[in-house]
Amino acid sequence: MQNYQDIYSEAQKLDNNQLRTLIRSEKFRGQTSGLAKNFLQTNLIILDKTHALDFMIFCQRNPKSCPLVGVTNVGDPFFKTLGNDIDVRSDVPSYNIYINGKLLKRTNNISNLWNENLVAFAIGCSFTFEHSLIQHGFKIDHIENNKIVPMYRSNIKNKISGQFKNTMVVSMRIFKKSQVNEVISICQSFHWAHGKPVHVGDPKGIGINDINNPDWGDKPRKMFEDEVNVFWACGVTPQNAILNSDIAFCVSHTPGHMLITDIKEDAETPILK
Repeated sequence: MQNYQDIYSEAQKLDNNQLRTLIRSEKFRGQTSGLAKNFLQTNLIILDKTHALDFMIFCQRNPKSCPLVGVTNVGDPFFKTLGNDIDVRSDVPSYNIYINGKLLKRTNNISNLWNENLVAFAIGCSFTFEHSLIQHGFKIDHIENNKIVPMYRSNIKNKISGQFKNTMVVSMRIFKKSQVNEVISICQSFHWAHGKPVHVGDPKGIGINDINNPDWGDKPRKMFEDEVNVFWACGVTPQNAILNSDIAFCVSHTPGHMLITDIKEDAETPILK
């Protein structure tokens, strides 16, 4: 039996259709950072249509953390504007299932849960600007080590819409202090993938008291004196809002396990032509 590292190494060589086929077969269940280079990966939220309008307004009011790039028709599990044959029921390596605002379980396929009242939303992902940083010669720790980027609840308040509220989730990467301005310059053009950082420096400045204890993802490495913590808005923000609601049913991607689209990362707008 192949180990996970071997499967991940093979997955890095696949094109988008081959990669989604591998995920759909449930042979690949890992995190997707570093895969499908140059193509947009997205966060996923699936809700009953009764909550769809409130969620769209939540995204509109909080575009930094929730840049909405795709929506399915009610009851249709395919993202027709983001690629060919992208099925939200099977094309994510791992899903979180929430009942009444609480995480019930994780699963690798939700075909048995899909129904005619559900709507799926795709939200831009930070993996997009990571690929650009790598192309400019930067090293990204969690990609180098095949881990999941650390993510934290911050004290940055979201604008409320219906039951969707609470604070922004942020992802963190470590860079040299001398690199920060270049990092900001590279990332700021990816407005549909969180854009430039929301905070640089002391984690306590945005309400994070223990940087070594992320709410999602893997523990970061030790930081050196010439380095600094850099924080971006994160598409896990809706999950934080769901955990503080009593929404009867919701599905999301498991953090770090994204939906892979056929949209080029450098596209001016994330719409399939």
